[in-house]
Amino acid sequence: MPGVHIKKNDTVYVLSGKDSGKTGKVLKVFLSKNKAIVEGINFIQKHTRPNPQRNVKGGILPKESPIHVSNLMVVCKNCGKRARFGVSIAADGKKTRVCKKCNEPLDA
Repeated sequence: MPGVHIKKNDTVYVLSGKDSGKTGKVLKVFLSKNKAIVEGINFIQKHTRPNPQRNVKGGILPKESPIHVSNLMVVCKNCGKRARFGVSIAADGKKTRVCKKCNEPLDA
């Protein structure tokens, strides 16, 4: 199974779906399902029951649902464009993701 190309706190661009063209920050990545939750993207309606013990009001609440990582593309922090990235290996053996457009590292 190929690895997931996005990480938590990455800024991503949505390629397809009802929110295509939007950008957002990755909140959580599910490696086994190849999905990620992106802030402000792919909202669903969650129906909740009132629970007085947990101080939860009932009703219909908007909630972000996972989106498949194949529909996401990483946005470079330096050039500000969505870009593919490669992996460069430093002298000490650490791998870093590098933007293919501006050759700057994506990982801070």
